Amino acid sequence: MCSSAISFISSPQSLSLTHVFPTKTNPIFNCRVPPLKPPSFIRIPYGSFKKPSFFTSSKPFSPLMKWQDCTVKMEIDVPASVAYQLYSDREAIPNWMPFVSSVKVLEDKPDLSRWFVKYKAFGRNIEYSWLAKNMEPIPNQKIHWRSLEGFGNRGAVRFYPKGPSSCLVDLRISYEVPQLLIPVASVLQPFMENLLERGMDRFAKFAKSSSSTR
Repeated sequence: MCSSAISFISSPQSLSLTHVFPTKTNPIFNCRVPPLKPPSFIRIPYGSFKKPSFFTSSKPFSPLMKWQDCTVKMEIDVPASVAYQLYSDREAIPNWMPFVSSVKVLEDKPDLSRWFVKYKAFGRNIEYSWLAKNMEPIPNQKIHWRSLEGFGNRGAVRFYPKGPSSCLVDLRISYEVPQLLIPVASVLQPFMENLLERGMDRFAKFAKSSSSTR
C-alpha cells in the first residue's frame, strides 16, 4: 500500500491544505481554509456580576473614582459682608454644620485649623479629622481652603450681594471618598448635599439671629 502525503501551501490570502491519495477514484482532494483571524476579546465592565442593593447601585462603582463634588446655594437675609464675617469664624462652623463636631484654629498659625467630624450614617459611626489651610481670601466675596493631611477635601464659599440686606451664599466642596464608604459611594453624594443644605439653612437662621442682635 502506498502511503499518503500531506502538504501545506500558505499565502497572505488563505491557507491551502492538500491531501494526496494515490487512488484512481480520488487522486487529489483539496481543502482551502479561510484566512486566520486574530482572536477577539470581550470586555466585561467591572462589577457587572454584582447584584444591586442599597450599598451598590445598578451602575458599578468605578475604582478610579476618588473624589466627589457637592454644591449648595441659598439666599439669606443678611448683607454679604455680614455672612462673610460669620463664615470666617471657623470655630463657629459647628453651630450650623450638623456633621462637624469641632474646629480648632492653631494659635501659632492662624491660617491652619484642625477639623473633627463625628456622625452616624449608613449604620456606621463615622469619625474623621484633617488639617486645613485657608487660602488667601477675597474680603466679603470668597473663602477657600484645602486639606493638608487627614481626610482629603477642598472647597470654597462665595458671597454674592443680592441687595443691601441679602446675599447669595454658594458653597462648593470636593472630598475624597474614604475607603470605608466606597460601598455606599453612589448614595454618599446626595446624602452629603442634603447635610450641606441643612447646614446652609441653619446658617441662614444663625446669620439672621446674629445680625439682629448687633
